[in-house]
Amino acid sequence: DFGLFSITLIDMTMVIRLLYLSLLANFFFFLRPTTCFISPIINSCAAATTSGSSLPSQRWQITNMSSSSSSSQWNESPTSTSEEQTLAKSLSIWPLDTYNVNLLNEVRHKQYTNPNPPLPIYDLVVIGAGAGGLVSSRQAARRGAKSCMISAELAGGDCLNAGCVPSKALLRCAKLVREAKKIVVQNNEYGISVTNSGKTSDDDVNQMNVSIDFPKIMERMRKLRAHIAPVDGHARGDSLGTQTFQGRGVFTSPSTIEVVEHGQQLGAESNPILHFRKAVIATGGRPFVPDNIPGLKEAPYTTNLSLFNLQQLPKRMVILGAGVVALEMAQAFASFGSEVTVLQRSRLLSRGDEEAAEAIKQTLEKEGVKFLSGVSVNEVTTIKEVSNDDVLPLMSVSLSCAEHTEPISLDCECLLLALGRTANVDSLGLESAGVDFHPSKGILVNDFSQSVSNPDVYAVGDCVSDVFRLTHMSGEMAKVVVQNALFKGQWRLSSLVVPAVMYTDPEYATIGRIHVDENDNVVSPIENNEEVDVYKAELQHNDRAILDSSDKTSFVKILCKKGTGTIVGCTIVSSRAGEMINEVTLAMKHDISLEGVGRNIHSYPTLGEAVMGCGIQFINSRWETMN
Repeated sequence: DFGLFSITLIDMTMVIRLLYLSLLANFFFFLRPTTCFISPIINSCAAATTSGSSLPSQRWQITNMSSSSSSSQWNESPTSTSEEQTLAKSLSIWPLDTYNVNLLNEVRHKQYTNPNPPLPIYDLVVIGAGAGGLVSSRQAARRGAKSCMISAELAGGDCLNAGCVPSKALLRCAKLVREAKKIVVQNNEYGISVTNSGKTSDDDVNQMNVSIDFPKIMERMRKLRAHIAPVDGHARGDSLGTQTFQGRGVFTSPSTIEVVEHGQQLGAESNPILHFRKAVIATGGRPFVPDNIPGLKEAPYTTNLSLFNLQQLPKRMVILGAGVVALEMAQAFASFGSEVTVLQRSRLLSRGDEEAAEAIKQTLEKEGVKFLSGVSVNEVTTIKEVSNDDVLPLMSVSLSCAEHTEPISLDCECLLLALGRTANVDSLGLESAGVDFHPSKGILVNDFSQSVSNPDVYAVGDCVSDVFRLTHMSGEMAKVVVQNALFKGQWRLSSLVVPAVMYTDPEYATIGRIHVDENDNVVSPIENNEEVDVYKAELQHNDRAILDSSDKTSFVKILCKKGTGTIVGCTIVSSRAGEMINEVTLAMKHDISLEGVGRNIHSYPTLGEAVMGCGIQFINSRWETMN
């Protein structure tokens, strides 16, 4: 099995030898079909050993006897062609700088030769190249299966390209801005001095003269995203033994899938036809865009797909929605200097803990984010269209809300839609495969992640109805599918214990049953009308939080079955809550009681001691005492 390797090209003799070795490798591929796909990518980027000169970087992709030339590489602006620029923008990757070119060369080759011919039959064919598709196709190959993955747009999916990865890069810069603002105050408590800004009051901290270079912040994001990209790239999949097809996967029968290659139509003679024993649908989701707001669809609105292409900081940002994406980006852009207004239809984090929602809201309001509740958007008017990358559009949002008796209008350069997601189940030929689905919720599966109507088809991730739409959920579902589809496993989705994290500062992490009101009363339906006990530890008394001068409103709240130590849910509002929740996840997964958590020794001083604190409360409530 040939992987990714680098050599120095010295003369044409060496090139011929390399091609010969590649052809020889593919010859052995046909003799040993269980080794699956062999697609070596030969990179030349080392200096020549003769004359001290270096040779230009070149790449050949050799795929089952057919090769693609170096023209498959993307070109940076301004040398990129108009076709490249149009395609990049359609993929929501812009600008075409060094970092985005490196990203695209990994996850969406400009010209790509699909494996030809495909294998006679695959043990597993995966439609989709996000977290669920990558894990299922690659794990199957590593366990000996003949697998392939069909990538319609960008390998890595939303997580790499327009979600987890780029958003966390922005959040890191935003946190650094807030930290910097604390120390520009003269005579601040930290004893750190910087250039005199003329401000002396902690109350003025948000007006400190901290310079923001927004294009540089976005460049850093693109650099780090490109650095991570090879893990999700085509070459990595090849090295693990799974074939990668570029195109749109469409079921043509309950056991066949056609790969509609880019630029082709369904049914074209050149489109590969893949026969499978088992298939996985991992097509993910897309941002929900309401169709009942006049003027919205004609407006240059933004979603997470296009947000990370911004090159100019919007003076005003209006965010429609009050969930995780909305609040993370509200805090980030407010820190960068945008005037941010969040439009809520109901309360923040409507499915979460009320106390947590209020704590997060108070923090963001102190940082300048404005909230309007009970909002009904009446119309969106486009005042100015986008003319080029250096000019932002201008829109006006007309709305009614609880805070104003009359309708109001908000002007903004960025209107971010963060209203949830819709499953990608369109144009997949699901009817031909006999796969039942809901048009917006997604594929209908049983507890084995198996289609309820076609036992040879499975589904994972955001395209599945009624599951958590999280990257780590997609990855875990993929493991379930590989075990069940290929190894007659009985792994169940209902056995998964899935944490969720919002990466604001402080972070908000949850698991299990979390819906309680300000009086710690459960306000959502509980199985069998089950009652719970609530244990709460506030971080204002935590030594690490005190020393860090942070988390004054933070807490850990753990729910247990009434009268027992069986943990059924947890909410954490704290710095690094996403790290802290993992201990509770482990306890719930392996039936470790809250008493066990309390008796586990925690390092001092750490924020994680607050989790132990809930356990100590449980232990103390059952102490034996001397008369």
